[in-house]
Amino acid sequence: MSSYKFSVELEKKFQWLLTRYPKKDAVLLPLLHRVQAEAGYLRPDAIEYVASRLSLSPARVREVASFYSMFRLNQKGQYVLQVCHNISCYLRGSDELIAKLKNILGISEGETTPDGKFSLERVECLASCDTGPVMQVNEGDYFENLDTQKVEQIVAALREGRWTSPVYDERIKEGSIA
Repeated sequence: MSSYKFSVELEKKFQWLLTRYPKKDAVLLPLLHRVQAEAGYLRPDAIEYVASRLSLSPARVREVASFYSMFRLNQKGQYVLQVCHNISCYLRGSDELIAKLKNILGISEGETTPDGKFSLERVECLASCDTGPVMQVNEGDYFENLDTQKVEQIVAALREGRWTSPVYDERIKEGSIA
């Protein structure tokens, strides 16, 4: 039996989700989002627990979770840096950004720094083609129109525990780095 259990809050959300969908298994995607937010990633015991609660096989839950890039099956760093390498970002220098991040973090793509602070990922598209190259930090905090100097500044700020506004216009107004 799994050691993971929903928190009281997540159990309430789960019960509410069950009322919103016509079939129990349709709850899987929104539930995985909430489990990941609570557990940090989709741990094997969390996958087993979700499967048991939805009367699905653990293999089916892993299959769905591994299909979508927003789900993490491994523990990631405090800051997950995702750099878009689709054509618009690539043509504007995303490969140089990734190389710079590898160098300053001392890790390769798909790895996490030994201190658990940063994970680095190359992603297919962050849907910000007009402001590329772009990097997403965690879920939804975009840094746009990047160059290697801005990436260095972002990493330095994150290392120091400084977090700039995730809203581009607010960052610019505050005189921020991107």
